[in-house]
Amino acid sequence: MSENNVLSGDNAPEDENLDIELRPKKFSDFIGQESIKKSLHIYIQASKKRGDVLDHILFSGSQGLGKTTLSQIIANEIDVDIKATSGPILDKPGDLAGILTNLQHGDILFIDEIHRLNKTTEEYLYSAMEDFSIDILIDQGPSSRSVKITLPRFTLVGATTREGLLTPSFRARFGVLERLDFYPWEELKEIAFKSAKKLKIEINEKGAEMIAKSSRGTPRIVNRFIRRIRDVAQVEGSNKITESITKLGFDMLGVDKDGFGDLDRKILKAIIQHGGGPVGLKTIAVSVNEQEDTIEEVYEPFLIQKGYLSKTPRGRIVTQRAYEYMGHKTITGKQSTLF
Repeated sequence: MSENNVLSGDNAPEDENLDIELRPKKFSDFIGQESIKKSLHIYIQASKKRGDVLDHILFSGSQGLGKTTLSQIIANEIDVDIKATSGPILDKPGDLAGILTNLQHGDILFIDEIHRLNKTTEEYLYSAMEDFSIDILIDQGPSSRSVKITLPRFTLVGATTREGLLTPSFRARFGVLERLDFYPWEELKEIAFKSAKKLKIEINEKGAEMIAKSSRGTPRIVNRFIRRIRDVAQVEGSNKITESITKLGFDMLGVDKDGFGDLDRKILKAIIQHGGGPVGLKTIAVSVNEQEDTIEEVYEPFLIQKGYLSKTPRGRIVTQRAYEYMGHKTITGKQSTLF
């Protein structure tokens, strides 16, 4: 796995088996996001008492924070099936109709990247969400006709990294909206210990702390680090993740103690080369040879959260902290371009 993939919160193919092995199955095993867990527990218990299905839920937040995991935990807590799909896969209403008509009462339909649903498919969901019914077109041409199909009552759980891209009418149809925040390093340290135990590798306090502080507030990155540094520990013969073994693993991955990778530094460098900003996203993407969406969804949230980058209507601007991190200084009234 490349450095860029290691630091991305995106669910890469190689994460699938790891996620199954390490993913919590119930709220009590899920570390962090305490207020969200408390709210969800109340909503679930209330729906059980009413004998009704759970309201539709929208989870938002950066990649790798636990939106999919929470959706699966909800299904486990209610004891129903969950059908998972993603926005880009649902190309036309017929794709969605096939899933909806196969749901059972109380089931959860999980749609990842729900902001990427096309407009026609999104609008097709409206009646399913509100009235639990859809219209299906029978035949083609002059003899075609629309037939209303009643659906079993279900819960739609949507996950998005770009809540602002959802239309107001779509967003308003969700009864529960929860935003997942980045995790403090103390909680990530707990996750590191728990994941190491499941992977049957010993880890000490310093090793767990170093991994936690370098994981960009994201549990998925913690688990990737544990897996990769486990390899280093086993090859080096210690079979234990320590501070020195972790540093060796980070050097191999091109990651520093603050969780910065090569692309983070390239982004900051590109903006500094343009006088510190403001610089448009397209210009940055061309400069670092990366897709705009990847920069905006994967790298910018971390840089903004840590105070290295600011977004303005005119573009991105680096902060004094970014100059200090990159080993440069600013000139009064003008940001230097010392590269």
